[in-house]
Amino acid sequence: MLNISDVHHVAIICSDYEVSKKFYTEILGLNIISEVYRTERDSYKLDLQIGKAQIELFSFPNTPLRPSRPEAQGLRHLAFATDDIDQAIKTLTGYGVDVEPVRVDEITGKRFTFFADPDNLPLELYEK
Repeated sequence: MLNISDVHHVAIICSDYEVSKKFYTEILGLNIISEVYRTERDSYKLDLQIGKAQIELFSFPNTPLRPSRPEAQGLRHLAFATDDIDQAIKTLTGYGVDVEPVRVDEITGKRFTFFADPDNLPLELYEK
């Protein structure tokens, strides 16, 4: 049996490094752990802190698009927990981010909504 205890990181490849860096740090408010430019790969790697886990934000030249909507196979979305979904939505919309109408999880009774990052990666806010 594996002794898995937590999610360590989620890796995201972006199309425009500066735009995505600003989105994840200034809009979502994630803290930078480290930022490295790898000359041999013409690639940035930005490690961001989110709770006990990390998001690795990569840039590579000429990356292909990944279909995400309608429901494509693979990772469906990345969900962020929030204590106050209304305030989080207000902050996002204040930055011009489109947010879907709030829904209620029929199993847990918790409120949630979806929005997208600059590369249209589906992201979710889920109220604790």
